[in-house]
Amino acid sequence: MYTYWLKIILRSNSALSAHISLIYTDEDSNGAIDQEELKKCFLKLEIKFTEEETNDLFEACDNNEDMGMKFKEFIVLLCLVYLLKDDPTALHAKSRMGMPKLEATFETLVDAFVFLDKNKDGYVSRNEMAQAINESGERSSGRIVMKRFEEMDWDKNGMVNFKEFLFAFTNWVGIDDEEEGEEKV
Repeated sequence: MYTYWLKIILRSNSALSAHISLIYTDEDSNGAIDQEELKKCFLKLEIKFTEEETNDLFEACDNNEDMGMKFKEFIVLLCLVYLLKDDPTALHAKSRMGMPKLEATFETLVDAFVFLDKNKDGYVSRNEMAQAINESGERSSGRIVMKRFEEMDWDKNGMVNFKEFLFAFTNWVGIDDEEEGEEKV
């Protein structure tokens, strides 16, 4: 089943990257956006957050804590923003993203995570992942399942949260920070 989602994401990868590139505003061309540049991206999307919310989102998605958000980190941030904005004005904001393929991709990623999170606690364990793959009828060896799990479990605590899952997906579909950054320079 994860192969099914991966194929869907791969099909829209170039369109996804191109659409996100339109709002990824690295004004100083240093290969990452800072918090001020992020605020400008939010303005383009007509998404409003408080200063504190913006800072929290930035810190949550600045995976390597270098105070600069690379392209992959920005994709993860957009997905989290899409999911967090659930008030009436956010529905308008979601549609104002003007990126139906991006929104569909985010929904597919959420569906994939929910499918793997069998006990619905917000984390995927090794056992849950193996169970989900077996239920899907996917013919994958235990070794491949465990390799994929290890790729997702960045903090090596035996549980994968949604953020780790999103970062793993950006790696699986071949989105590359350096390549994307070079195209924007």
